[in-house]
Amino acid sequence: MTATTENFANSPAYPQTATKLADLQLKDILKTLPRECFQKDRRKAWLLLLGNVVAVVLGYAGLAVCPWFLLPFAWIFTGTALTGFFVIAHDCGHRSFAKRRWVNDWVGHILMLPLIYPFHCWRILHDYHHVHTNEVDVDNAWQPWSPEAFQNSPSFIQAVYRGVRGRFWWLASIVHWGKLHFDLNQFAPRNRNKAKISIAAVVIFAAICFPTLILTTGVWGFVKFWLMPWLVYHFWMSTFTLVHHTAPDIQFRPTATWSAAEAQLAGTVHCSYPRWVEILCHDINVHVPHHLSVAIPSYNLRMAHESIRQNWGEHIHESQFSWKFMKQIVDHCHLYDPNVAYQPFKSLDQSSNR
Repeated sequence: MTATTENFANSPAYPQTATKLADLQLKDILKTLPRECFQKDRRKAWLLLLGNVVAVVLGYAGLAVCPWFLLPFAWIFTGTALTGFFVIAHDCGHRSFAKRRWVNDWVGHILMLPLIYPFHCWRILHDYHHVHTNEVDVDNAWQPWSPEAFQNSPSFIQAVYRGVRGRFWWLASIVHWGKLHFDLNQFAPRNRNKAKISIAAVVIFAAICFPTLILTTGVWGFVKFWLMPWLVYHFWMSTFTLVHHTAPDIQFRPTATWSAAEAQLAGTVHCSYPRWVEILCHDINVHVPHHLSVAIPSYNLRMAHESIRQNWGEHIHESQFSWKFMKQIVDHCHLYDPNVAYQPFKSLDQSSNR
C-alpha cells in the first residue's frame, strides 16, 4: 500500500495492511536486506561529518557577510545544515556512526551543543520510541491524543495541541524538546546520571556562548547567528517527525494488538524532499529502513530502501513533500480514532455543538 500526494487523503483504511502483516515477524523483513546495509564505513562516516562542518561554516560565513535581504536564504541554509549535525548525532545515538561507544558519545554531544539538545536525554527517549513505535499511549514521539484526553485537558493545553497538530506544526519540535529532555523524571534512575551530564553540557555551553555572542555582536547578533538558524532546524525536526509517522491511514495500535513488523514497516513514511535538503540532512527522510533497524548508518539508508521497495513495496508508504501534502496532514490528522486512525478537530467540534 503506497500512499502518494495525489491519493493520500483517500487511501484505503490501514487495517487492510494490518491483515497482511499479522503473522509477519520483524526478523523476516530484516533477512531480506543486503548485509552491506549494516556495515559501518569509517571513511564515509567521517567524510560525511567533515562535509557537514564545512556546510555549517559556509552558512555562518554567509550570515556574517550577506546583505539583509539575503539573510532569510542564509538562515534556511545554515539551519538545514545544523539539522545535518543532529542527523549525524542521531547515528551516534544509535551507535551506527562509529564502532567505539565513547566516540559516538563524544561526537553526539559536540554536534548537539549548538542546538542546546542534551545528547543522552534525547538518545534514551528516542530509543524508547523505536521500541514502541505507533503503540498508542506508549510511544513518546508525537502520538495523537484521544478525543477524551483532549477534551479533559485545560483550555490552554487544548489550544497548544490544536496549534502543534495544525498550522503551527513547525513549532512542535520546540515543545517536545523543552517538555521532555530537561525533565529528569522522564528517565529511569539508572539513566539519570547520564541525563544530568548531557543537560550540564548544554547549560554550560549556553552559559558561555550566549553571553559571549551578545557581548560581541549584540542582541541582533544573537538572533541572527543563533536563534533564526535554530528555528529553521526545529522547522525541519518538526516536519520530519510529523511526516515520518503521520498519514490518514497510519494507525496507532493498543499494546494488545500492536505488532513490531507492522509498526516499523507500514507505520512509517518515506517522503521525498528537494534534493539539497536530503543531502544536507543525510537522507533522514529515508525512514522506513531506519525503523526496521537502527543499526543501518545514514549513508546506507537508500540502499536498504531500494531492497525494501523490491521485497515489501506493497506495504510501505511513499510521499512527496509539498505544501499541499502538509496541508492534508495538518488539516486532518489530529485525534486518535481506533477505527479510521484519525479524526480532525472539526469532527469533534461538530459533535460537541449538537
